[in-house]
Amino acid sequence: MKQLEKFFDRIAPQFKPGGRLHRWYPIFEATDSFLLGSGERATTAPHVRDAMDLKRIMISVMVALLPCVIMAIWNTGYQANIALQALGLDVPAGWRGYLMGPVGCDPASLVSNVYHGMLYFLPIYFVIVLAGGFWECVFNLIRGHEMSEAFLVTSLLFALILPPNIPLWQAALGISFGVIFAKEVFGGVGLNFMNPALAARAFVFFAYPAQMSGDQVWTAVDGLSSATALTTLASASPGQTVASLDITWWQAFVGTIPGSMGETSTLACLIGAVALLVTGIASWRVMLGMLAGGLACSLLFITIGSTINPMFSVPPHWHLVLGGFAFGLVFMATDPVTAPHTTTGRWMYGVLIGVLSILIRVANPGFPEGVMLAILLGNVFAPLFDYFVEQANIKRRMLRHG
Repeated sequence: MKQLEKFFDRIAPQFKPGGRLHRWYPIFEATDSFLLGSGERATTAPHVRDAMDLKRIMISVMVALLPCVIMAIWNTGYQANIALQALGLDVPAGWRGYLMGPVGCDPASLVSNVYHGMLYFLPIYFVIVLAGGFWECVFNLIRGHEMSEAFLVTSLLFALILPPNIPLWQAALGISFGVIFAKEVFGGVGLNFMNPALAARAFVFFAYPAQMSGDQVWTAVDGLSSATALTTLASASPGQTVASLDITWWQAFVGTIPGSMGETSTLACLIGAVALLVTGIASWRVMLGMLAGGLACSLLFITIGSTINPMFSVPPHWHLVLGGFAFGLVFMATDPVTAPHTTTGRWMYGVLIGVLSILIRVANPGFPEGVMLAILLGNVFAPLFDYFVEQANIKRRMLRHG
């Protein structure tokens, strides 16, 4: 390690202003920071010394996402193995079948489920990292900005909210759109007003709906139709919504159901929420506000009732464990860049997202998952919430001291 550090110290002047390789400084700095850590220190006042810098924040978020990653890999393989068993097949078609041959596709085997799930999750994630990382490098080299660990979080979030059998080129196209048009065109890290991972998913959803919705995309094995719980509820008879499901609430809570790879397990999301709250990275006000807004809206729909829309009668505790509600609450709505910065604004922001999530989910049965659009709309309103709160505080102080 000492030799590596001396090597980077020796070549560093070549990449700094005035050096013949200064144009490539962002790549040098990213490599140096990744391998050895940042050696920069505040030397002049005023400054605040804090161990929690951007790099540590992003690493902490990555650690908080690990339960969802583990569950995504296992459940993807589990659902695929169940599908193969139902179809009477020993292994899937193609190269995955060749790799799964020695292990077997047994849904009761932890090793088989994890190994099979990795064959779907890892290619998607690697393609996202390569495609999105390419655009990050291009824009940082043009602007002379340092590389940020924020993209690692964006890439992992995007992978977790995709179906397991999405074409790899669509995953690459989606992350390219998110990085370029939801972040870099606004100036890069910290200047985007919209969550890049959600913007990427929204682009893929509306550009290629056949690969992002319907009953054929949630199980990795071709030839088996497997509707999500929300789709089943939307097509159920009024009054028989929950009874129409072939799963229990506990299964939905743990996440052993079809869906986007990392969104199915509310339990994994809660573990991540604890990590984010303990480290102080995520705002508990946003989380609690979204939870309160979602519960209030679902209770309102139950009170109103409907003879034609079965989603009106879905109990609130079921809404919390289905779709991407828990994942959006913990990891998406709490994004410190796109969320409000005032205390009151965070409450309003969380409540708005919670209400919109259930409103879109219930009032539009053709689009039973409303969390993605709700958070993106919340991102748009976040600056307004801060503005109105700040203006109210200014007026209050003027009246107090005027």
